[in-house]
Amino acid sequence: MQAIILCGGKATRLEDIAENIPKILLEIGGQTILDWELDLLQEAGADEVILASGYLHDVLYDTVGENHRGLPIRYAREEDLLGTGGAIKNAMQYVSTSPFFVLNGDVLMKDFSLSRMLARLQPQMDGLILGVLVEDINEYGEIVSDERGRITAFLEKQALHRSGYVNIGMYLFNQSIANYFPDEDVFSVERHVFPNVPNLYVFRERINWVDIGTPDRLAYAKQHFSL
Repeated sequence: MQAIILCGGKATRLEDIAENIPKILLEIGGQTILDWELDLLQEAGADEVILASGYLHDVLYDTVGENHRGLPIRYAREEDLLGTGGAIKNAMQYVSTSPFFVLNGDVLMKDFSLSRMLARLQPQMDGLILGVLVEDINEYGEIVSDERGRITAFLEKQALHRSGYVNIGMYLFNQSIANYFPDEDVFSVERHVFPNVPNLYVFRERINWVDIGTPDRLAYAKQHFSL
């Protein structure tokens, strides 16, 4: 089984912290963010990873190479920023397995197994989105689903203070997801694909996670995440 990790962005919110190093190579708890994600993927049975790279690609390639922690590594380099959907579409030229994982390269999780998503996916599903319960959805968009977990709506950020399930960028897709990609090269999977997929489901979980995309969140991760 293959997996794509999205790691081509410029990490502008981290300012000079990630000026000369790809965000995915920042160290948390004694290993890089990439290492954290590879551990998750290997436990779930992934045997090849495609890095959707872009900004600082050469630094990433020179550091990681074509085999890392026992996994073959392939690169789907973006010459220009393609957005989350465009990056997945570009990387899928190397994907032959169904299903396959797609992970944002700036999210850390503890005490969770991607194998649980794998066990939930059915052939008739186009994909599963990991939906994480948060106590306050004010800072997030919300995933709305029916009793079977089929997603019925994606709500933008709202001025509400209540719990709900949010998308943190961890996906498991069947190859059929490509049927809903637009013809364009640059697009968002969240805005231009997901709302149009009829058999997209949420895998609801309550887990310890952090998006390290800002200095404050990176500092939190360094304090609270360790091996």
